[in-house]
Amino acid sequence: MENGILTGKKGIIFGALDSKSIAWKVAEYAKKEGAEIVLTNAPIALRMGTINELAKETNSIIVPADATNTEDLKNLFEKSMEHFRGKIDFVLHSIGMSVNVRKGKQYYEMNYDWTQKGMDVSAMSFHKTIKSAWDLDAINDWGSIVGLSYIAAQRVFHSYNDMADNKALLESIARSFGYHYGLKNKVRINTISQSPTLTTAGSGVNGFDGFFKFADDLSPLGNASAEDCANYCISLFSDYTRKITMQNLFHDGGFSSMGMSEKVMETYMNNIKNDWKIIFNKNELTDIY
Repeated sequence: MENGILTGKKGIIFGALDSKSIAWKVAEYAKKEGAEIVLTNAPIALRMGTINELAKETNSIIVPADATNTEDLKNLFEKSMEHFRGKIDFVLHSIGMSVNVRKGKQYYEMNYDWTQKGMDVSAMSFHKTIKSAWDLDAINDWGSIVGLSYIAAQRVFHSYNDMADNKALLESIARSFGYHYGLKNKVRINTISQSPTLTTAGSGVNGFDGFFKFADDLSPLGNASAEDCANYCISLFSDYTRKITMQNLFHDGGFSSMGMSEKVMETYMNNIKNDWKIIFNKNELTDIY
């Protein structure tokens, strides 16, 4: 449903790779709600993805920026303000990567050079982005900055590895910078802890199908889709959420409050029964021979 709740607002969206990306959906929805946007991603991601299609669809410009590079970020905000002829109202940070995860490394066997790279891209880029906006006084009073997180920042998920640490730092940055930017310009900063989502980036995590199915079975409302997340982001960019800041907001169909669901228990019990049948049959064969 389109209500024009972002009419007159201007924003920067990081991380739209292809049409499966949450950032892509956010850009589409922001445009439909009346916003003007600038799209940005790292140069290599721009070459790999199809962001030009999104720019055409949303009548947006693309400003390449490596979010780990402060000079790139300074240029991004300056060009965005020049394009908008004024300050910015919202920013979406939808960036994350882990070479350790891609390479199948376990938490106890990490390559620390890869760990540092992943932390810089996934978490410190959030701090650098906010700091760049702060230094340039680039965001209007009561503006909104949103980063995307995952519940592995608080809970252990097998194979999520150092991305869990990165997300924990991301959430901490939102709280700490949210305090300072709130005092300075009433700018609010939040993270959304999103369900496992069927994106190109998400599918690169080992065992992602299992993550997705388990979360969907455990959550009373099921997993939140990329479209659902985009709607939530739009609400946080709007004036309806002006007093929400420094929060990690769970957007996961209830997953974060669950312990066990009937569906998950049934699946588990069925697996146990099958395991016992196998053991029983093996014992029978042992007795016979």
